[in-house]
Amino acid sequence: MENQLQTAEQSISERFTNSVLKEFGSHNGVIAATDYQKTLVQGYFIAIDRTLTATEAERIRKNESNKNHNYDNNLACTWSNVNMADLARDVMFYSKLGLDMLSDNNLFAIPFKNKKTKKYDLGFIKGYNGIKLIAERYAITPPKAVTIEVVYSSDKFSPIKKGHSNPFDTYEFNITNPFDRGEIVGGFGYVEYDDSAKNTLYCLNMKEINKRKPKYAAAEFWGGTKKDYKTNQDVEVEGWKDEMVYKTMIRHVYGKIALDPQKVDDAFRHIQQREADYRDMELKNEISANANKEPINITPDKPEEKPVPELAPEQMPHIEPPIQQPQACEQHAIAREF
Repeated sequence: MENQLQTAEQSISERFTNSVLKEFGSHNGVIAATDYQKTLVQGYFIAIDRTLTATEAERIRKNESNKNHNYDNNLACTWSNVNMADLARDVMFYSKLGLDMLSDNNLFAIPFKNKKTKKYDLGFIKGYNGIKLIAERYAITPPKAVTIEVVYSSDKFSPIKKGHSNPFDTYEFNITNPFDRGEIVGGFGYVEYDDSAKNTLYCLNMKEINKRKPKYAAAEFWGGTKKDYKTNQDVEVEGWKDEMVYKTMIRHVYGKIALDPQKVDDAFRHIQQREADYRDMELKNEISANANKEPINITPDKPEEKPVPELAPEQMPHIEPPIQQPQACEQHAIAREF
C-alpha cells in the first residue's frame, strides 16, 4: 500500500512538473525553464501538496462540526479536484519571478472552491520576503536598506523630516522597556538609498493601520472575539497583532517604492491581474459565507495594490488572458468558496 501511495504521488508530481514546463514552452517558444526554475517548480508541488492536505483535514473537521449539514463542503480538496490548467500557468509566472514557496515568508497558496467548475482554484499570496523581492527587482532605484518597526506606547520615536536644516528624512528610535513595551501605537518604515537625499520615512498610526486591515480580519491573527463553535460561545483570542501590524507596514512601505516601466514584464502583469482576481474570489466567498451563516475560520489580509506604470505601445508585453486573493493566511490555508 505504501509503495502504491508513493507511486501515485510521484505520478502527480511528474504531471504537475510537466504541465508547468509545457507552459514555459508555450510562452517562450524554444526557451526552456532554467535549472533554478525547475527546482522552484518542484518546491511548488511540495508546498501545494501540504496545503491541500491541511485544507482537506480542515474541510472534514468543519463538516463534522456543522450543526446543519446542508452547509457541508462535499468536494474533497485533493489534486484530482484542482484547476490544473490555471495552476500550471500561474506557477510558470511566479517561478519566473524567482518566488520560492519553500523559503521563509516568500509565497503561499490558498485553495478556493469554485462552485461553477466544481474544482479548486489556487490563489498565491506573497509573504514578507516575496514582497521585498518583487519591489526591489522592479524598482527604478533599488533601496540600499529598508527598516520596518512596530512602535509601542513605551518606545521613544521621533521622526525627523527633510527640511532646510535636514538634508534628508531620518528618525530617532529607542526601546525603553524591551520586556514590556505596552500597547501598539503605530509603525514606521525607513527606506535608504545610496543617495541619502532620497531617503524616505513613512509613518502610520493605529487608526491608519486599521484602515488597511481586512474587513473580515480573523481574530486568530489580529486578536479579538471569535466564535467557539463547539461551545457556541464568544471567546477572546490574543492573536498575532504585532506580526499583522509589521506585515501591514511592509506592504505599505514597499508599495511606495517607484516601479521602473522598462522592467515591468508579462510575469509581473500576470500576477498583478491574478491578485485582483483573488480579491474578487474572496469577496464572493464572504458574501456567500455570510448569506449562509457559515463561519469563516481564517481570512487572509488583502495585499496593498501597487500602481503599475504605463508603458509605451512598443513596450507592452504579450499576455495570455489571465485566470489576491486574498492576504493569506501565512500559517494556514483554508479553502474558500465563491
